[in-house]
Amino acid sequence: MVAVQLPAASPRIGRMFGLPTTATAPFCPSEVRGSVDVSSSQPLWKRLAKVAGPGLLVSVGYMDPGNWATDIEAGSRFGPALLWVVVLSSVAAMLLQTLALRLGLVTGLDLAQACRARYRPAVNRALWVMAELAIVACDVAEVLGTALALHLLFGMSLLAGIAVTALDTLFVLGLKGRGFRQVEAIVLGLVMTIGVCFLVQIVLVRPDWHAVAQGLVPTELVLHDPRALMLAVGILGATVMPHNLYLHSSIVQTRHFAGTEQAKREAIQLSTWDTVISLTLALLVNGAILTLASSAFHAKGQTEVTEIQQAYHLLDPLVGASIASVLFGVALLAAGQSSTFTGTIAGQVIMEGFLRLKIPCWQRRLATRVLALVPAFFGVLWLGEAGVGTMLVGSQVVLSLQLPFAIWPLLRLNGDAKLMGRFQLRGTMKAAAWALLALICVANVALLRELVG
Repeated sequence: MVAVQLPAASPRIGRMFGLPTTATAPFCPSEVRGSVDVSSSQPLWKRLAKVAGPGLLVSVGYMDPGNWATDIEAGSRFGPALLWVVVLSSVAAMLLQTLALRLGLVTGLDLAQACRARYRPAVNRALWVMAELAIVACDVAEVLGTALALHLLFGMSLLAGIAVTALDTLFVLGLKGRGFRQVEAIVLGLVMTIGVCFLVQIVLVRPDWHAVAQGLVPTELVLHDPRALMLAVGILGATVMPHNLYLHSSIVQTRHFAGTEQAKREAIQLSTWDTVISLTLALLVNGAILTLASSAFHAKGQTEVTEIQQAYHLLDPLVGASIASVLFGVALLAAGQSSTFTGTIAGQVIMEGFLRLKIPCWQRRLATRVLALVPAFFGVLWLGEAGVGTMLVGSQVVLSLQLPFAIWPLLRLNGDAKLMGRFQLRGTMKAAAWALLALICVANVALLRELVG
């Protein structure tokens, strides 16, 4: 990996935080920040096309195998009753990712860099550890999801599939030297594969759209059923991923805008459109997974489908089309692989921002994957194939528990008038963001009480 020179924060912000006038960040694959020029003189469609990309990379984390586990179990057990949780979680993700991109575009700092400049070393070490835990938890889901896809499509044993996932480091190494736009194009292809597979499956399963619409209305189910609460928190953790906030605040800076206030406003507006459109796609995928489980399993009395492999084997006889399970497996494989790229970049951003530590991206990928392989391997040995779903849902609950440690500094930094200037977080958006943090904390506490009790 080649370390690249990046435009520093503005002189005012640099003096405030005592930062150097230049900085480096280990984007993997490497490319100079601001290398994609977005000029206000270009037509709107061309500016939108050039800005599009970072939101797509972030959205990949919202449709990884961990989401599948929570959505499938939620749909199987409760039908479409928890669909509203998917929608509200996606809206929450849009809000938080918008705040992350605002921080990056206004200050020239990503969230990790801003935290390192603002907080004491002990606090930063704690935040770094929490962010790394979130990445490992997400990677555990990717390992299990990819291993499951290989098992279902090619008959490979789960343990062998887990071992094969270690080789994805070679894919990352093969991307060395390629530009960020090439990575975005690869991820776009994988996301389109996932979307097309689920579109065909939804057509085959013929859901009851009236019941689906009713599932969009919030109910008190999560207040009375501990399992529904755990699944709701799992959906939240799987949807609003903490390390994606660090990632987005950094990769959005691959686009270059003029340094004027008006140009920054335009950058925020265009990047917000990119984020909302991309996360809407992720919302549709997650909603399709839950709807598929609800229509194919719950509606036909199969309310105990809690494992991805169960869903795979039951799809064909229940849906009546042999292609349904194949599409399911292909989409699962694409979901696991697409998350590999963004997980690597997020890890690089977090290490550089908190520790100012640069290592080659393949080494970063290998370290993360080894940390994920250990719990995945021993979990399958201990619990067997039937325990994969439990581990996947558990990994998403871990992500939810880490969320406050990323959201708190994000909101504090966005609300800092000296740092953000005219772009300081205010009004309704500020109230909604803090209310969201409070809701996440309350949900996590309630979940912990249920687990301990």
